[in-house]
Amino acid sequence: GWLITTADWRTAGDERRYLKALRRYPHAAVFVVESDDGEVVGRLSLARDPHPASAHVADLGLMVAAGWRRRGIGRALLVQAVEWARARGVSKLELHVFPHNDAAIALYEQFGFEREGYRKRHYRRTDGYVDAILMAYEVR
Repeated sequence: GWLITTADWRTAGDERRYLKALRRYPHAAVFVVESDDGEVVGRLSLARDPHPASAHVADLGLMVAAGWRRRGIGRALLVQAVEWARARGVSKLELHVFPHNDAAIALYEQFGFEREGYRKRHYRRTDGYVDAILMAYEVR
């Protein structure tokens, strides 16, 4: 109940390989939040744009498990994203959010993200295509 697709996205093995490769790349990071019993209930991924003209920008992906939302996990991960960005000279964070995800949009706007654009049919799901709102945060 918290991935971008309704089907399997990555297997556990795929995720392990991704995280292992990420450790060798200084311009990206993944942060997770675990419950007391070790279940991953939140995940934040960050990746700096590799092009020199936009190396000041990093893309972020934030997911919180359905049963763990509205407990401050998303906000805490956004704070971590800003700290990571500041430490690396990143001055802009970007993300995509589904237009129907009112709770996430409210969180991002309360945090200081602004809407910058709208991407029609940006994500393919098993039941068709879904639009995305592009939002950005100026790191100060």
